[in-house]
Amino acid sequence: MKKYFFVLFLLASVAELYSTLVDAPLVHQFAKPFLLLTLIGYYVFSRAGQPMAITFLLALFCSWAGDVLLMFQQDDASFFIYGLAAFLLAHVLYIFSYRQHRWEDETNALQGLQRVRFAFPLLFAGSGLVVILYPHLGDMQGPVLVYALVITLMSINALFRYGRTTQGSFVMVFGGSILFMISDSLLAINKFIEPLALADFWIMLTYMGAQLLIVQGIIIHTEKPLLEEGQRGV
Repeated sequence: MKKYFFVLFLLASVAELYSTLVDAPLVHQFAKPFLLLTLIGYYVFSRAGQPMAITFLLALFCSWAGDVLLMFQQDDASFFIYGLAAFLLAHVLYIFSYRQHRWEDETNALQGLQRVRFAFPLLFAGSGLVVILYPHLGDMQGPVLVYALVITLMSINALFRYGRTTQGSFVMVFGGSILFMISDSLLAINKFIEPLALADFWIMLTYMGAQLLIVQGIIIHTEKPLLEEGQRGV
């Protein structure tokens, strides 16, 4: 079943991108809510016979809620706050999920100054965007500052999985977190500073890529194998 949900996600993604290019609101109304529902189905059936991470599942549901709420922001500006809050909670849940999906062994993990050095570009990017946005935010200064902090922490926690999961899982989850930051940065610039060319297309393309990579990266995370025969009790 999981492959069917994956195909449905791809179809919904194509439909959503199409709607951003030709201004097809009816297609958008059906495609956007479908995106995270198909990813949730893909995750659930990928875990068939294995325990599911409820925290991660809740993060996906919060993302779905955020997608739906943001669809109504043009009719009522308060829906932007509601959508922001839903994604804020999703990122907090992603942080806990990343910590759940990593090995206990820290032998190959980033240590001490390594953590600071590799986390700095993320902190610089997050704080730099806030500095640019701040004069344009008005009453949204507080909510946007909190959101920027949390999504930056989400990406840093994805970074700190290095050496504590498989290479594929690390690359996908970390890459997805970076795409998430890019998508939200484009959204913020387009909303608060100036309209960008094909903004909706690039926002959704990076957003869908982010969610897919994070889901796939979590799915392929495995418990660390016992490499030595002695550890297997042989």
